[in-house]
Amino acid sequence: MTARGFAAFPKVKRRVATTWWGKAWVKALEDTALNTTLIRLGRRYAHAGVVGPITVSPGRLHAQVHDDDTVYSTTVRVPALSEVQWGRFLDRVAEHSGHIAALLDNDMPRDLVLAAEESGVDLLPGIGDLEPDCDCDSWELTCRHAAALAFQVGWLLDADPFVLLLLKGKPEQELLDALRERVAGPVGTRTPVVVSVETAGQLPARPSVHATTPVVLAVEPPPGFEAAELVALMEIAASRARALLGSCTLEG
Repeated sequence: MTARGFAAFPKVKRRVATTWWGKAWVKALEDTALNTTLIRLGRRYAHAGVVGPITVSPGRLHAQVHDDDTVYSTTVRVPALSEVQWGRFLDRVAEHSGHIAALLDNDMPRDLVLAAEESGVDLLPGIGDLEPDCDCDSWELTCRHAAALAFQVGWLLDADPFVLLLLKGKPEQELLDALRERVAGPVGTRTPVVVSVETAGQLPARPSVHATTPVVLAVEPPPGFEAAELVALMEIAASRARALLGSCTLEG
């Protein structure tokens, strides 16, 4: 999946970014704007529900914005990461199973973003990184339509940090597969988990319902791996099942 589609937001009285990374996105928008009046107008447009369905793909946001009787095609471009930069970022994530768990829990750890920056990888946009393009007659950047689109994308980022990672160039499943390979090793080189039992070739007898001491199967992590890393792999597998069963996104 190289693109995700999101249904149009309904009209709301007020809504703001609540996560620290969502706020950072909005700040980049506001810092880039040459006209604060248009930014305020764009925020009102975002709340008015005039932005159509949003398509998010690597380096690009797009939506049609309804303004009076005219529909404008609006795009906001974001610099995507190179493959070298992605390698650095994925290495950082794989170093800490807690980072993987946080992403799967729709959280973007601040220390992960800071560590990525130290490796020369900027996940969040800075001043001038958001490049709007709209077929309206406004010559100022950012126009009200692009601002409305960008504000609503901030709401999407609040709910799912994988939207940001897709914007930077990696679809969710591709990213999770790359993390799994870094944690477990390439297919064909993985050491299976060894389950030890009391009698070779036989499982312990099923305990009585009145037994007070449970039967424990000792799970020994493969050499060189910690238990937390195995947990991370299970979390990645669970996320894949979640994506297959509960995804509401559109394949592009």
